Amino acid sequence: MSERQRYVDQMKLKLDQWNKDIDELEDKVKTAGSDMKDEYQNNLATLKKKRDEATQKFEELQSTTDSAWGDVKDGFEHAWMSISNGVTSAKNKLFDKGDS
Repeated sequence: MSERQRYVDQMKLKLDQWNKDIDELEDKVKTAGSDMKDEYQNNLATLKKKRDEATQKFEELQSTTDSAWGDVKDGFEHAWMSISNGVTSAKNKLFDKGDS
Protein backbone atom coordinates (compact mmCIF):
# COMPACT_ATOMS: atom_id res chain seq x y z
CA MET A 1 0.00 0.00 0.00
CA SER A 2 1.35 3.41 -0.94
CA GLU A 3 1.94 6.24 1.51
CA ARG A 4 -0.82 8.19 -0.24
CA GLN A 5 -3.34 5.35 0.16
CA ARG A 6 -2.46 4.91 3.84
CA TYR A 7 -2.99 8.62 4.36
CA VAL A 8 -6.35 8.56 2.53
CA ASP A 9 -7.45 5.61 4.67
CA GLN A 10 -6.44 7.43 7.89
CA MET A 11 -8.30 10.58 6.84
CA LYS A 12 -11.42 8.55 6.03
CA LEU A 13 -11.34 7.15 9.56
CA LYS A 14 -11.01 10.67 10.98
CA LEU A 15 -13.96 11.93 8.92
CA ASP A 16 -16.02 8.99 10.15
CA GLN A 17 -15.09 9.87 13.74
CA TRP A 18 -16.06 13.53 13.24
CA ASN A 19 -19.44 12.41 11.94
CA LYS A 20 -19.92 10.29 15.06
CA ASP A 21 -18.82 13.18 17.29
CA ILE A 22 -21.25 15.55 15.58
CA ASP A 23 -24.05 13.00 15.95
CA GLU A 24 -23.28 12.79 19.68
CA LEU A 25 -23.34 16.57 19.95
CA GLU A 26 -26.68 16.69 18.14
CA ASP A 27 -28.09 14.25 20.68
CA LYS A 28 -26.77 16.45 23.49
CA VAL A 29 -28.38 19.53 21.93
CA LYS A 30 -31.74 17.77 21.92
CA THR A 31 -31.57 17.44 25.70
CA ALA A 32 -30.15 20.91 26.35
CA GLY A 33 -32.16 23.51 28.16
CA SER A 34 -33.84 26.14 26.02
CA ASP A 35 -31.44 28.81 27.27
CA MET A 36 -28.45 26.96 25.73
CA LYS A 37 -30.09 25.31 22.74
CA ASP A 38 -29.58 28.24 20.32
CA GLU A 39 -25.89 28.51 21.18
CA TYR A 40 -25.40 24.77 20.75
CA GLN A 41 -27.27 24.74 17.45
CA ASN A 42 -25.09 27.58 16.17
CA ASN A 43 -21.96 25.67 17.21
CA LEU A 44 -23.25 22.56 15.44
CA ALA A 45 -23.99 24.52 12.26
CA THR A 46 -20.41 25.81 12.27
CA LEU A 47 -19.03 22.31 12.87
CA LYS A 48 -21.11 20.87 10.05
CA LYS A 49 -19.85 23.55 7.70
CA LYS A 50 -16.25 22.74 8.65
CA ARG A 51 -16.95 19.03 8.28
CA ASP A 52 -18.37 19.65 4.81
CA GLU A 53 -15.25 21.63 3.89
CA ALA A 54 -13.06 18.80 5.16
CA THR A 55 -15.13 16.28 3.21
CA GLN A 56 -14.65 18.34 0.06
CA LYS A 57 -10.89 18.43 0.66
CA PHE A 58 -10.96 14.68 1.27
CA GLU A 59 -12.68 14.13 -2.07
CA GLU A 60 -10.02 16.27 -3.73
CA LEU A 61 -7.35 14.25 -1.97
CA GLN A 62 -8.83 11.00 -3.24
CA SER A 63 -8.97 12.20 -6.83
CA THR A 64 -5.52 13.78 -7.12
CA THR A 65 -2.61 12.33 -8.95
CA ASP A 66 0.32 11.00 -6.98
CA SER A 67 2.38 14.02 -7.98
CA ALA A 68 -0.19 16.56 -6.71
CA TRP A 69 -1.42 14.88 -3.57
CA GLY A 70 1.06 16.66 -1.28
CA ASP A 71 -0.49 20.05 -2.03
CA VAL A 72 -4.02 18.78 -1.46
CA LYS A 73 -2.86 16.98 1.68
CA ASP A 74 -1.75 20.33 3.14
CA GLY A 75 -5.20 21.84 2.53
CA PHE A 76 -6.88 18.83 4.07
CA GLU A 77 -4.68 18.97 7.15
CA HIS A 78 -5.62 22.63 7.63
CA ALA A 79 -9.33 21.76 7.39
CA TRP A 80 -8.79 18.80 9.72
CA MET A 81 -7.19 20.98 12.40
CA SER A 82 -10.04 23.47 12.18
CA ILE A 83 -12.79 20.90 12.61
CA SER A 84 -10.86 18.89 15.17
CA ASN A 85 -10.44 21.98 17.34
CA GLY A 86 -14.09 22.89 16.79
CA VAL A 87 -15.39 19.46 17.77
CA THR A 88 -13.21 19.40 20.89
CA SER A 89 -14.29 22.90 21.90
CA ALA A 90 -17.98 22.20 21.30
CA LYS A 91 -17.84 18.93 23.22
CA ASN A 92 -16.14 20.67 26.14
CA LYS A 93 -18.74 23.44 26.16
CA LEU A 94 -21.65 21.04 25.93
CA PHE A 95 -20.43 18.73 28.64
CA ASP A 96 -19.22 21.49 30.96
CA LYS A 97 -22.45 23.48 30.73
CA GLY A 98 -24.63 20.41 30.56
CA ASP A 99 -23.14 19.00 33.76
CA SER A 100 -23.28 22.18 35.82
